[in-house]
Amino acid sequence: MSFEQKQRALITGASSGIGKATALAFAETKQVDIALAGRSIDKLQATVEAAKHAGANAKAYFVDLACVSQVQENIQAIAQDFGGIDILINNAGMGYTASLSETPLSDWQKVIDLNLTSAFQCIMGVLPGMRDRQKGTIVNVASIAAKQAFPKWGAYSVSKAGLVALSQTLAQEERPHGIRVTVICPGAVNTELWNQPTVDANLDRSKMLTPEIVARTIVHAALLPPQAVIDELTLMPSAGAL
Repeated sequence: MSFEQKQRALITGASSGIGKATALAFAETKQVDIALAGRSIDKLQATVEAAKHAGANAKAYFVDLACVSQVQENIQAIAQDFGGIDILINNAGMGYTASLSETPLSDWQKVIDLNLTSAFQCIMGVLPGMRDRQKGTIVNVASIAAKQAFPKWGAYSVSKAGLVALSQTLAQEERPHGIRVTVICPGAVNTELWNQPTVDANLDRSKMLTPEIVARTIVHAALLPPQAVIDELTLMPSAGAL
């Protein structure tokens, strides 16, 4: 299959975890070329090399999604450089634990900016091109925390619930333009999120979903025939909410 016939996907937070696994899962289909966005160029480049080894065209792009005022412009530049984006995977995000009464406004804003506002700005970066082509697929990676409250996960839950609402609204507005929107709400996934200094949680990581399991679900949703869409999907560890 030539480059022109392949779809082109942009994955945020692609240096590790779900983003990296999704990049490699797309590469293995031989149907998708991949633009990888994130802050760790060294890690992104390693994912690029693995994707290329699997037969996909892949390229790494440095984007600091926490700088929300620059995200839309940076994503537009990536789309132009990569030849357009058919599939956007909004995966970048951060974990954060603290009771609401102990959450400083500055921390609250960081979580909302990265987990919700940056996703909105990534969408705005690719939407004009998708509308021009009258096709496109956007997959937003939310969390079971969007639907189920957990003590000390308030800011995170609010950011992910916002991402679900954003997805639902976008789906309604962009359906006439041939654009599909899927939101995926995974339960606990064994990623580096649990190692982040902003997260204080002691869960059994052996019972969690693996990034590869979530990635397979994302790729399945993104590559459905154009006349079908998975609006929303909840994917849980078989052990339940940990």
